[in-house]
Amino acid sequence: MIGRIRDKNDIAAAIARDITAEHPDGAYVNLGIGQPTLVADHLPDGSGVVLHTENGMLNMGPAAHGDEVDPDLVNAGKVPVTELPGAAYFHHADSFAMMRGGHLDVCVLGAFQVSTAGDLANWHTGAPDAIPAVGGAMDLAIGAKRVWVMMTLFDKQGAPKLVPECTYPLTGLRCVERVYTDLGTFAVGPGGLQVLEVHGIDPAELARRLGLLDAVGERRT
Repeated sequence: MIGRIRDKNDIAAAIARDITAEHPDGAYVNLGIGQPTLVADHLPDGSGVVLHTENGMLNMGPAAHGDEVDPDLVNAGKVPVTELPGAAYFHHADSFAMMRGGHLDVCVLGAFQVSTAGDLANWHTGAPDAIPAVGGAMDLAIGAKRVWVMMTLFDKQGAPKLVPECTYPLTGLRCVERVYTDLGTFAVGPGGLQVLEVHGIDPAELARRLGLLDAVGERRT
């Protein structure tokens, strides 16, 4: 039996689960603008994970709602957030020094494309009317110890976003380790592509639609 396709909160929960499982003593983690910020809402209390935002905050909490909203307390995507005990604030330059200096254990980024070798393209589609939005992605891609991507597996036209080679302008080379999507979770890198989980689609159909898989992993949910 094939389970349902994951929505963005399902994917965020899976990432939060893996961060806490693989870093049981806690980790310094940056969540990229957009859907990756949802991971903050799924980290369990007491996980030890310290969230970093590139606009200058450590120990960010989940998204703020209602009376919790403080217009001066936002993440890098300008979404109102909460603060956890011990939260600290600092200059933008200090934040980028943390990103570039190898102090982050994991960063979670969105992407337009990821190659099976781990190349990342997430700042520009190359379209003439597209607005480039690199932000701190290049700094995170090269500075974080582990780079994970959260995205849909196919774009709005149905084209794969997990590809043999990126056709969009690159953010970083061979930097991505893992890709979390609505239809599955994948490991990428020098060894090529490994399917870790499949969701809401038959593995053979997934292989056909991607056009680059000879086999898929054993786990299916």
